[in-house]
Amino acid sequence: MSRVVLLVAAAFAAVAGCARGEVELATVLPLGPLPGGASAIEVSDDGSSVVLVMDRGTFVTGRLERQGDRLTGFIEESRRSFVGPDGEELPQNERDSEGLAIAADGTMYVSFEGTDRITEVGETLRDVLAPPDLPDAFDNEGYEALAIDAEGRLVTLPERNGDGTDDWTLLRLEDGAWGAAFTVPRRGSFVPVGADFGPDGNFYLLERDFTGFAFRSRVRRFGPDGSGETTLLRTAAGTHGNLEGIAVWRGRDGDLRLTMVSDDNELALLRSEIVEYRLAG
Repeated sequence: MSRVVLLVAAAFAAVAGCARGEVELATVLPLGPLPGGASAIEVSDDGSSVVLVMDRGTFVTGRLERQGDRLTGFIEESRRSFVGPDGEELPQNERDSEGLAIAADGTMYVSFEGTDRITEVGETLRDVLAPPDLPDAFDNEGYEALAIDAEGRLVTLPERNGDGTDDWTLLRLEDGAWGAAFTVPRRGSFVPVGADFGPDGNFYLLERDFTGFAFRSRVRRFGPDGSGETTLLRTAAGTHGNLEGIAVWRGRDGDLRLTMVSDDNELALLRSEIVEYRLAG
């Protein structure tokens, strides 16, 4: 497969002088055509490799190129379709892959909307115990955010909850059953689309809001028990594309990185890009 480096076409923000607790834009890296919009991302501990899940039943692995602490390019290394237990590619109505979590031993888990299921990825997909059923009306607003906590437990929450005014319940898979971990308060019109536990043990939630003409994004941080809610980032409409996936890791300088990916919905008007912020520790 051709391995093409996509160079940054957007200006870098300076990363020096970021005060403790502040979030600062480090890189915006445009991506070339990919098989369906990117809906989830995981980055290796050293920030050098990446897995992208596309919302058409495929995933892409690659390498991230950097100059110092700045992201400068993406090199695609492999591209693969998810395969069902029968050894065949998933049927069209089961390909809406949305969330991604990778365990410490490398096991990969993916959540799907529409069919509202969570799977373990091997040569074929293996269903994990399904989280609670969602109403049919939530067909395209299901379990989009997926993460693994420091104890190795899967957690998830849907994009929509209740009648649009309820708080979200973060669900955790433990001892063979899904139960409530903690409640995520609803703040305004933002909805959850991506999640990760950082190397600091905290829970990071990526949310989006569509204003009718552009997307806004927000990142909130919670303690592992749901305490200490902090809004780290809230962008103006149109600052970035439709950010749907987030990975949190620690750079060589000791500061955290919030690396996010946008879903272009296979539309020319939307952007496909990796966006990276630095969170000074």
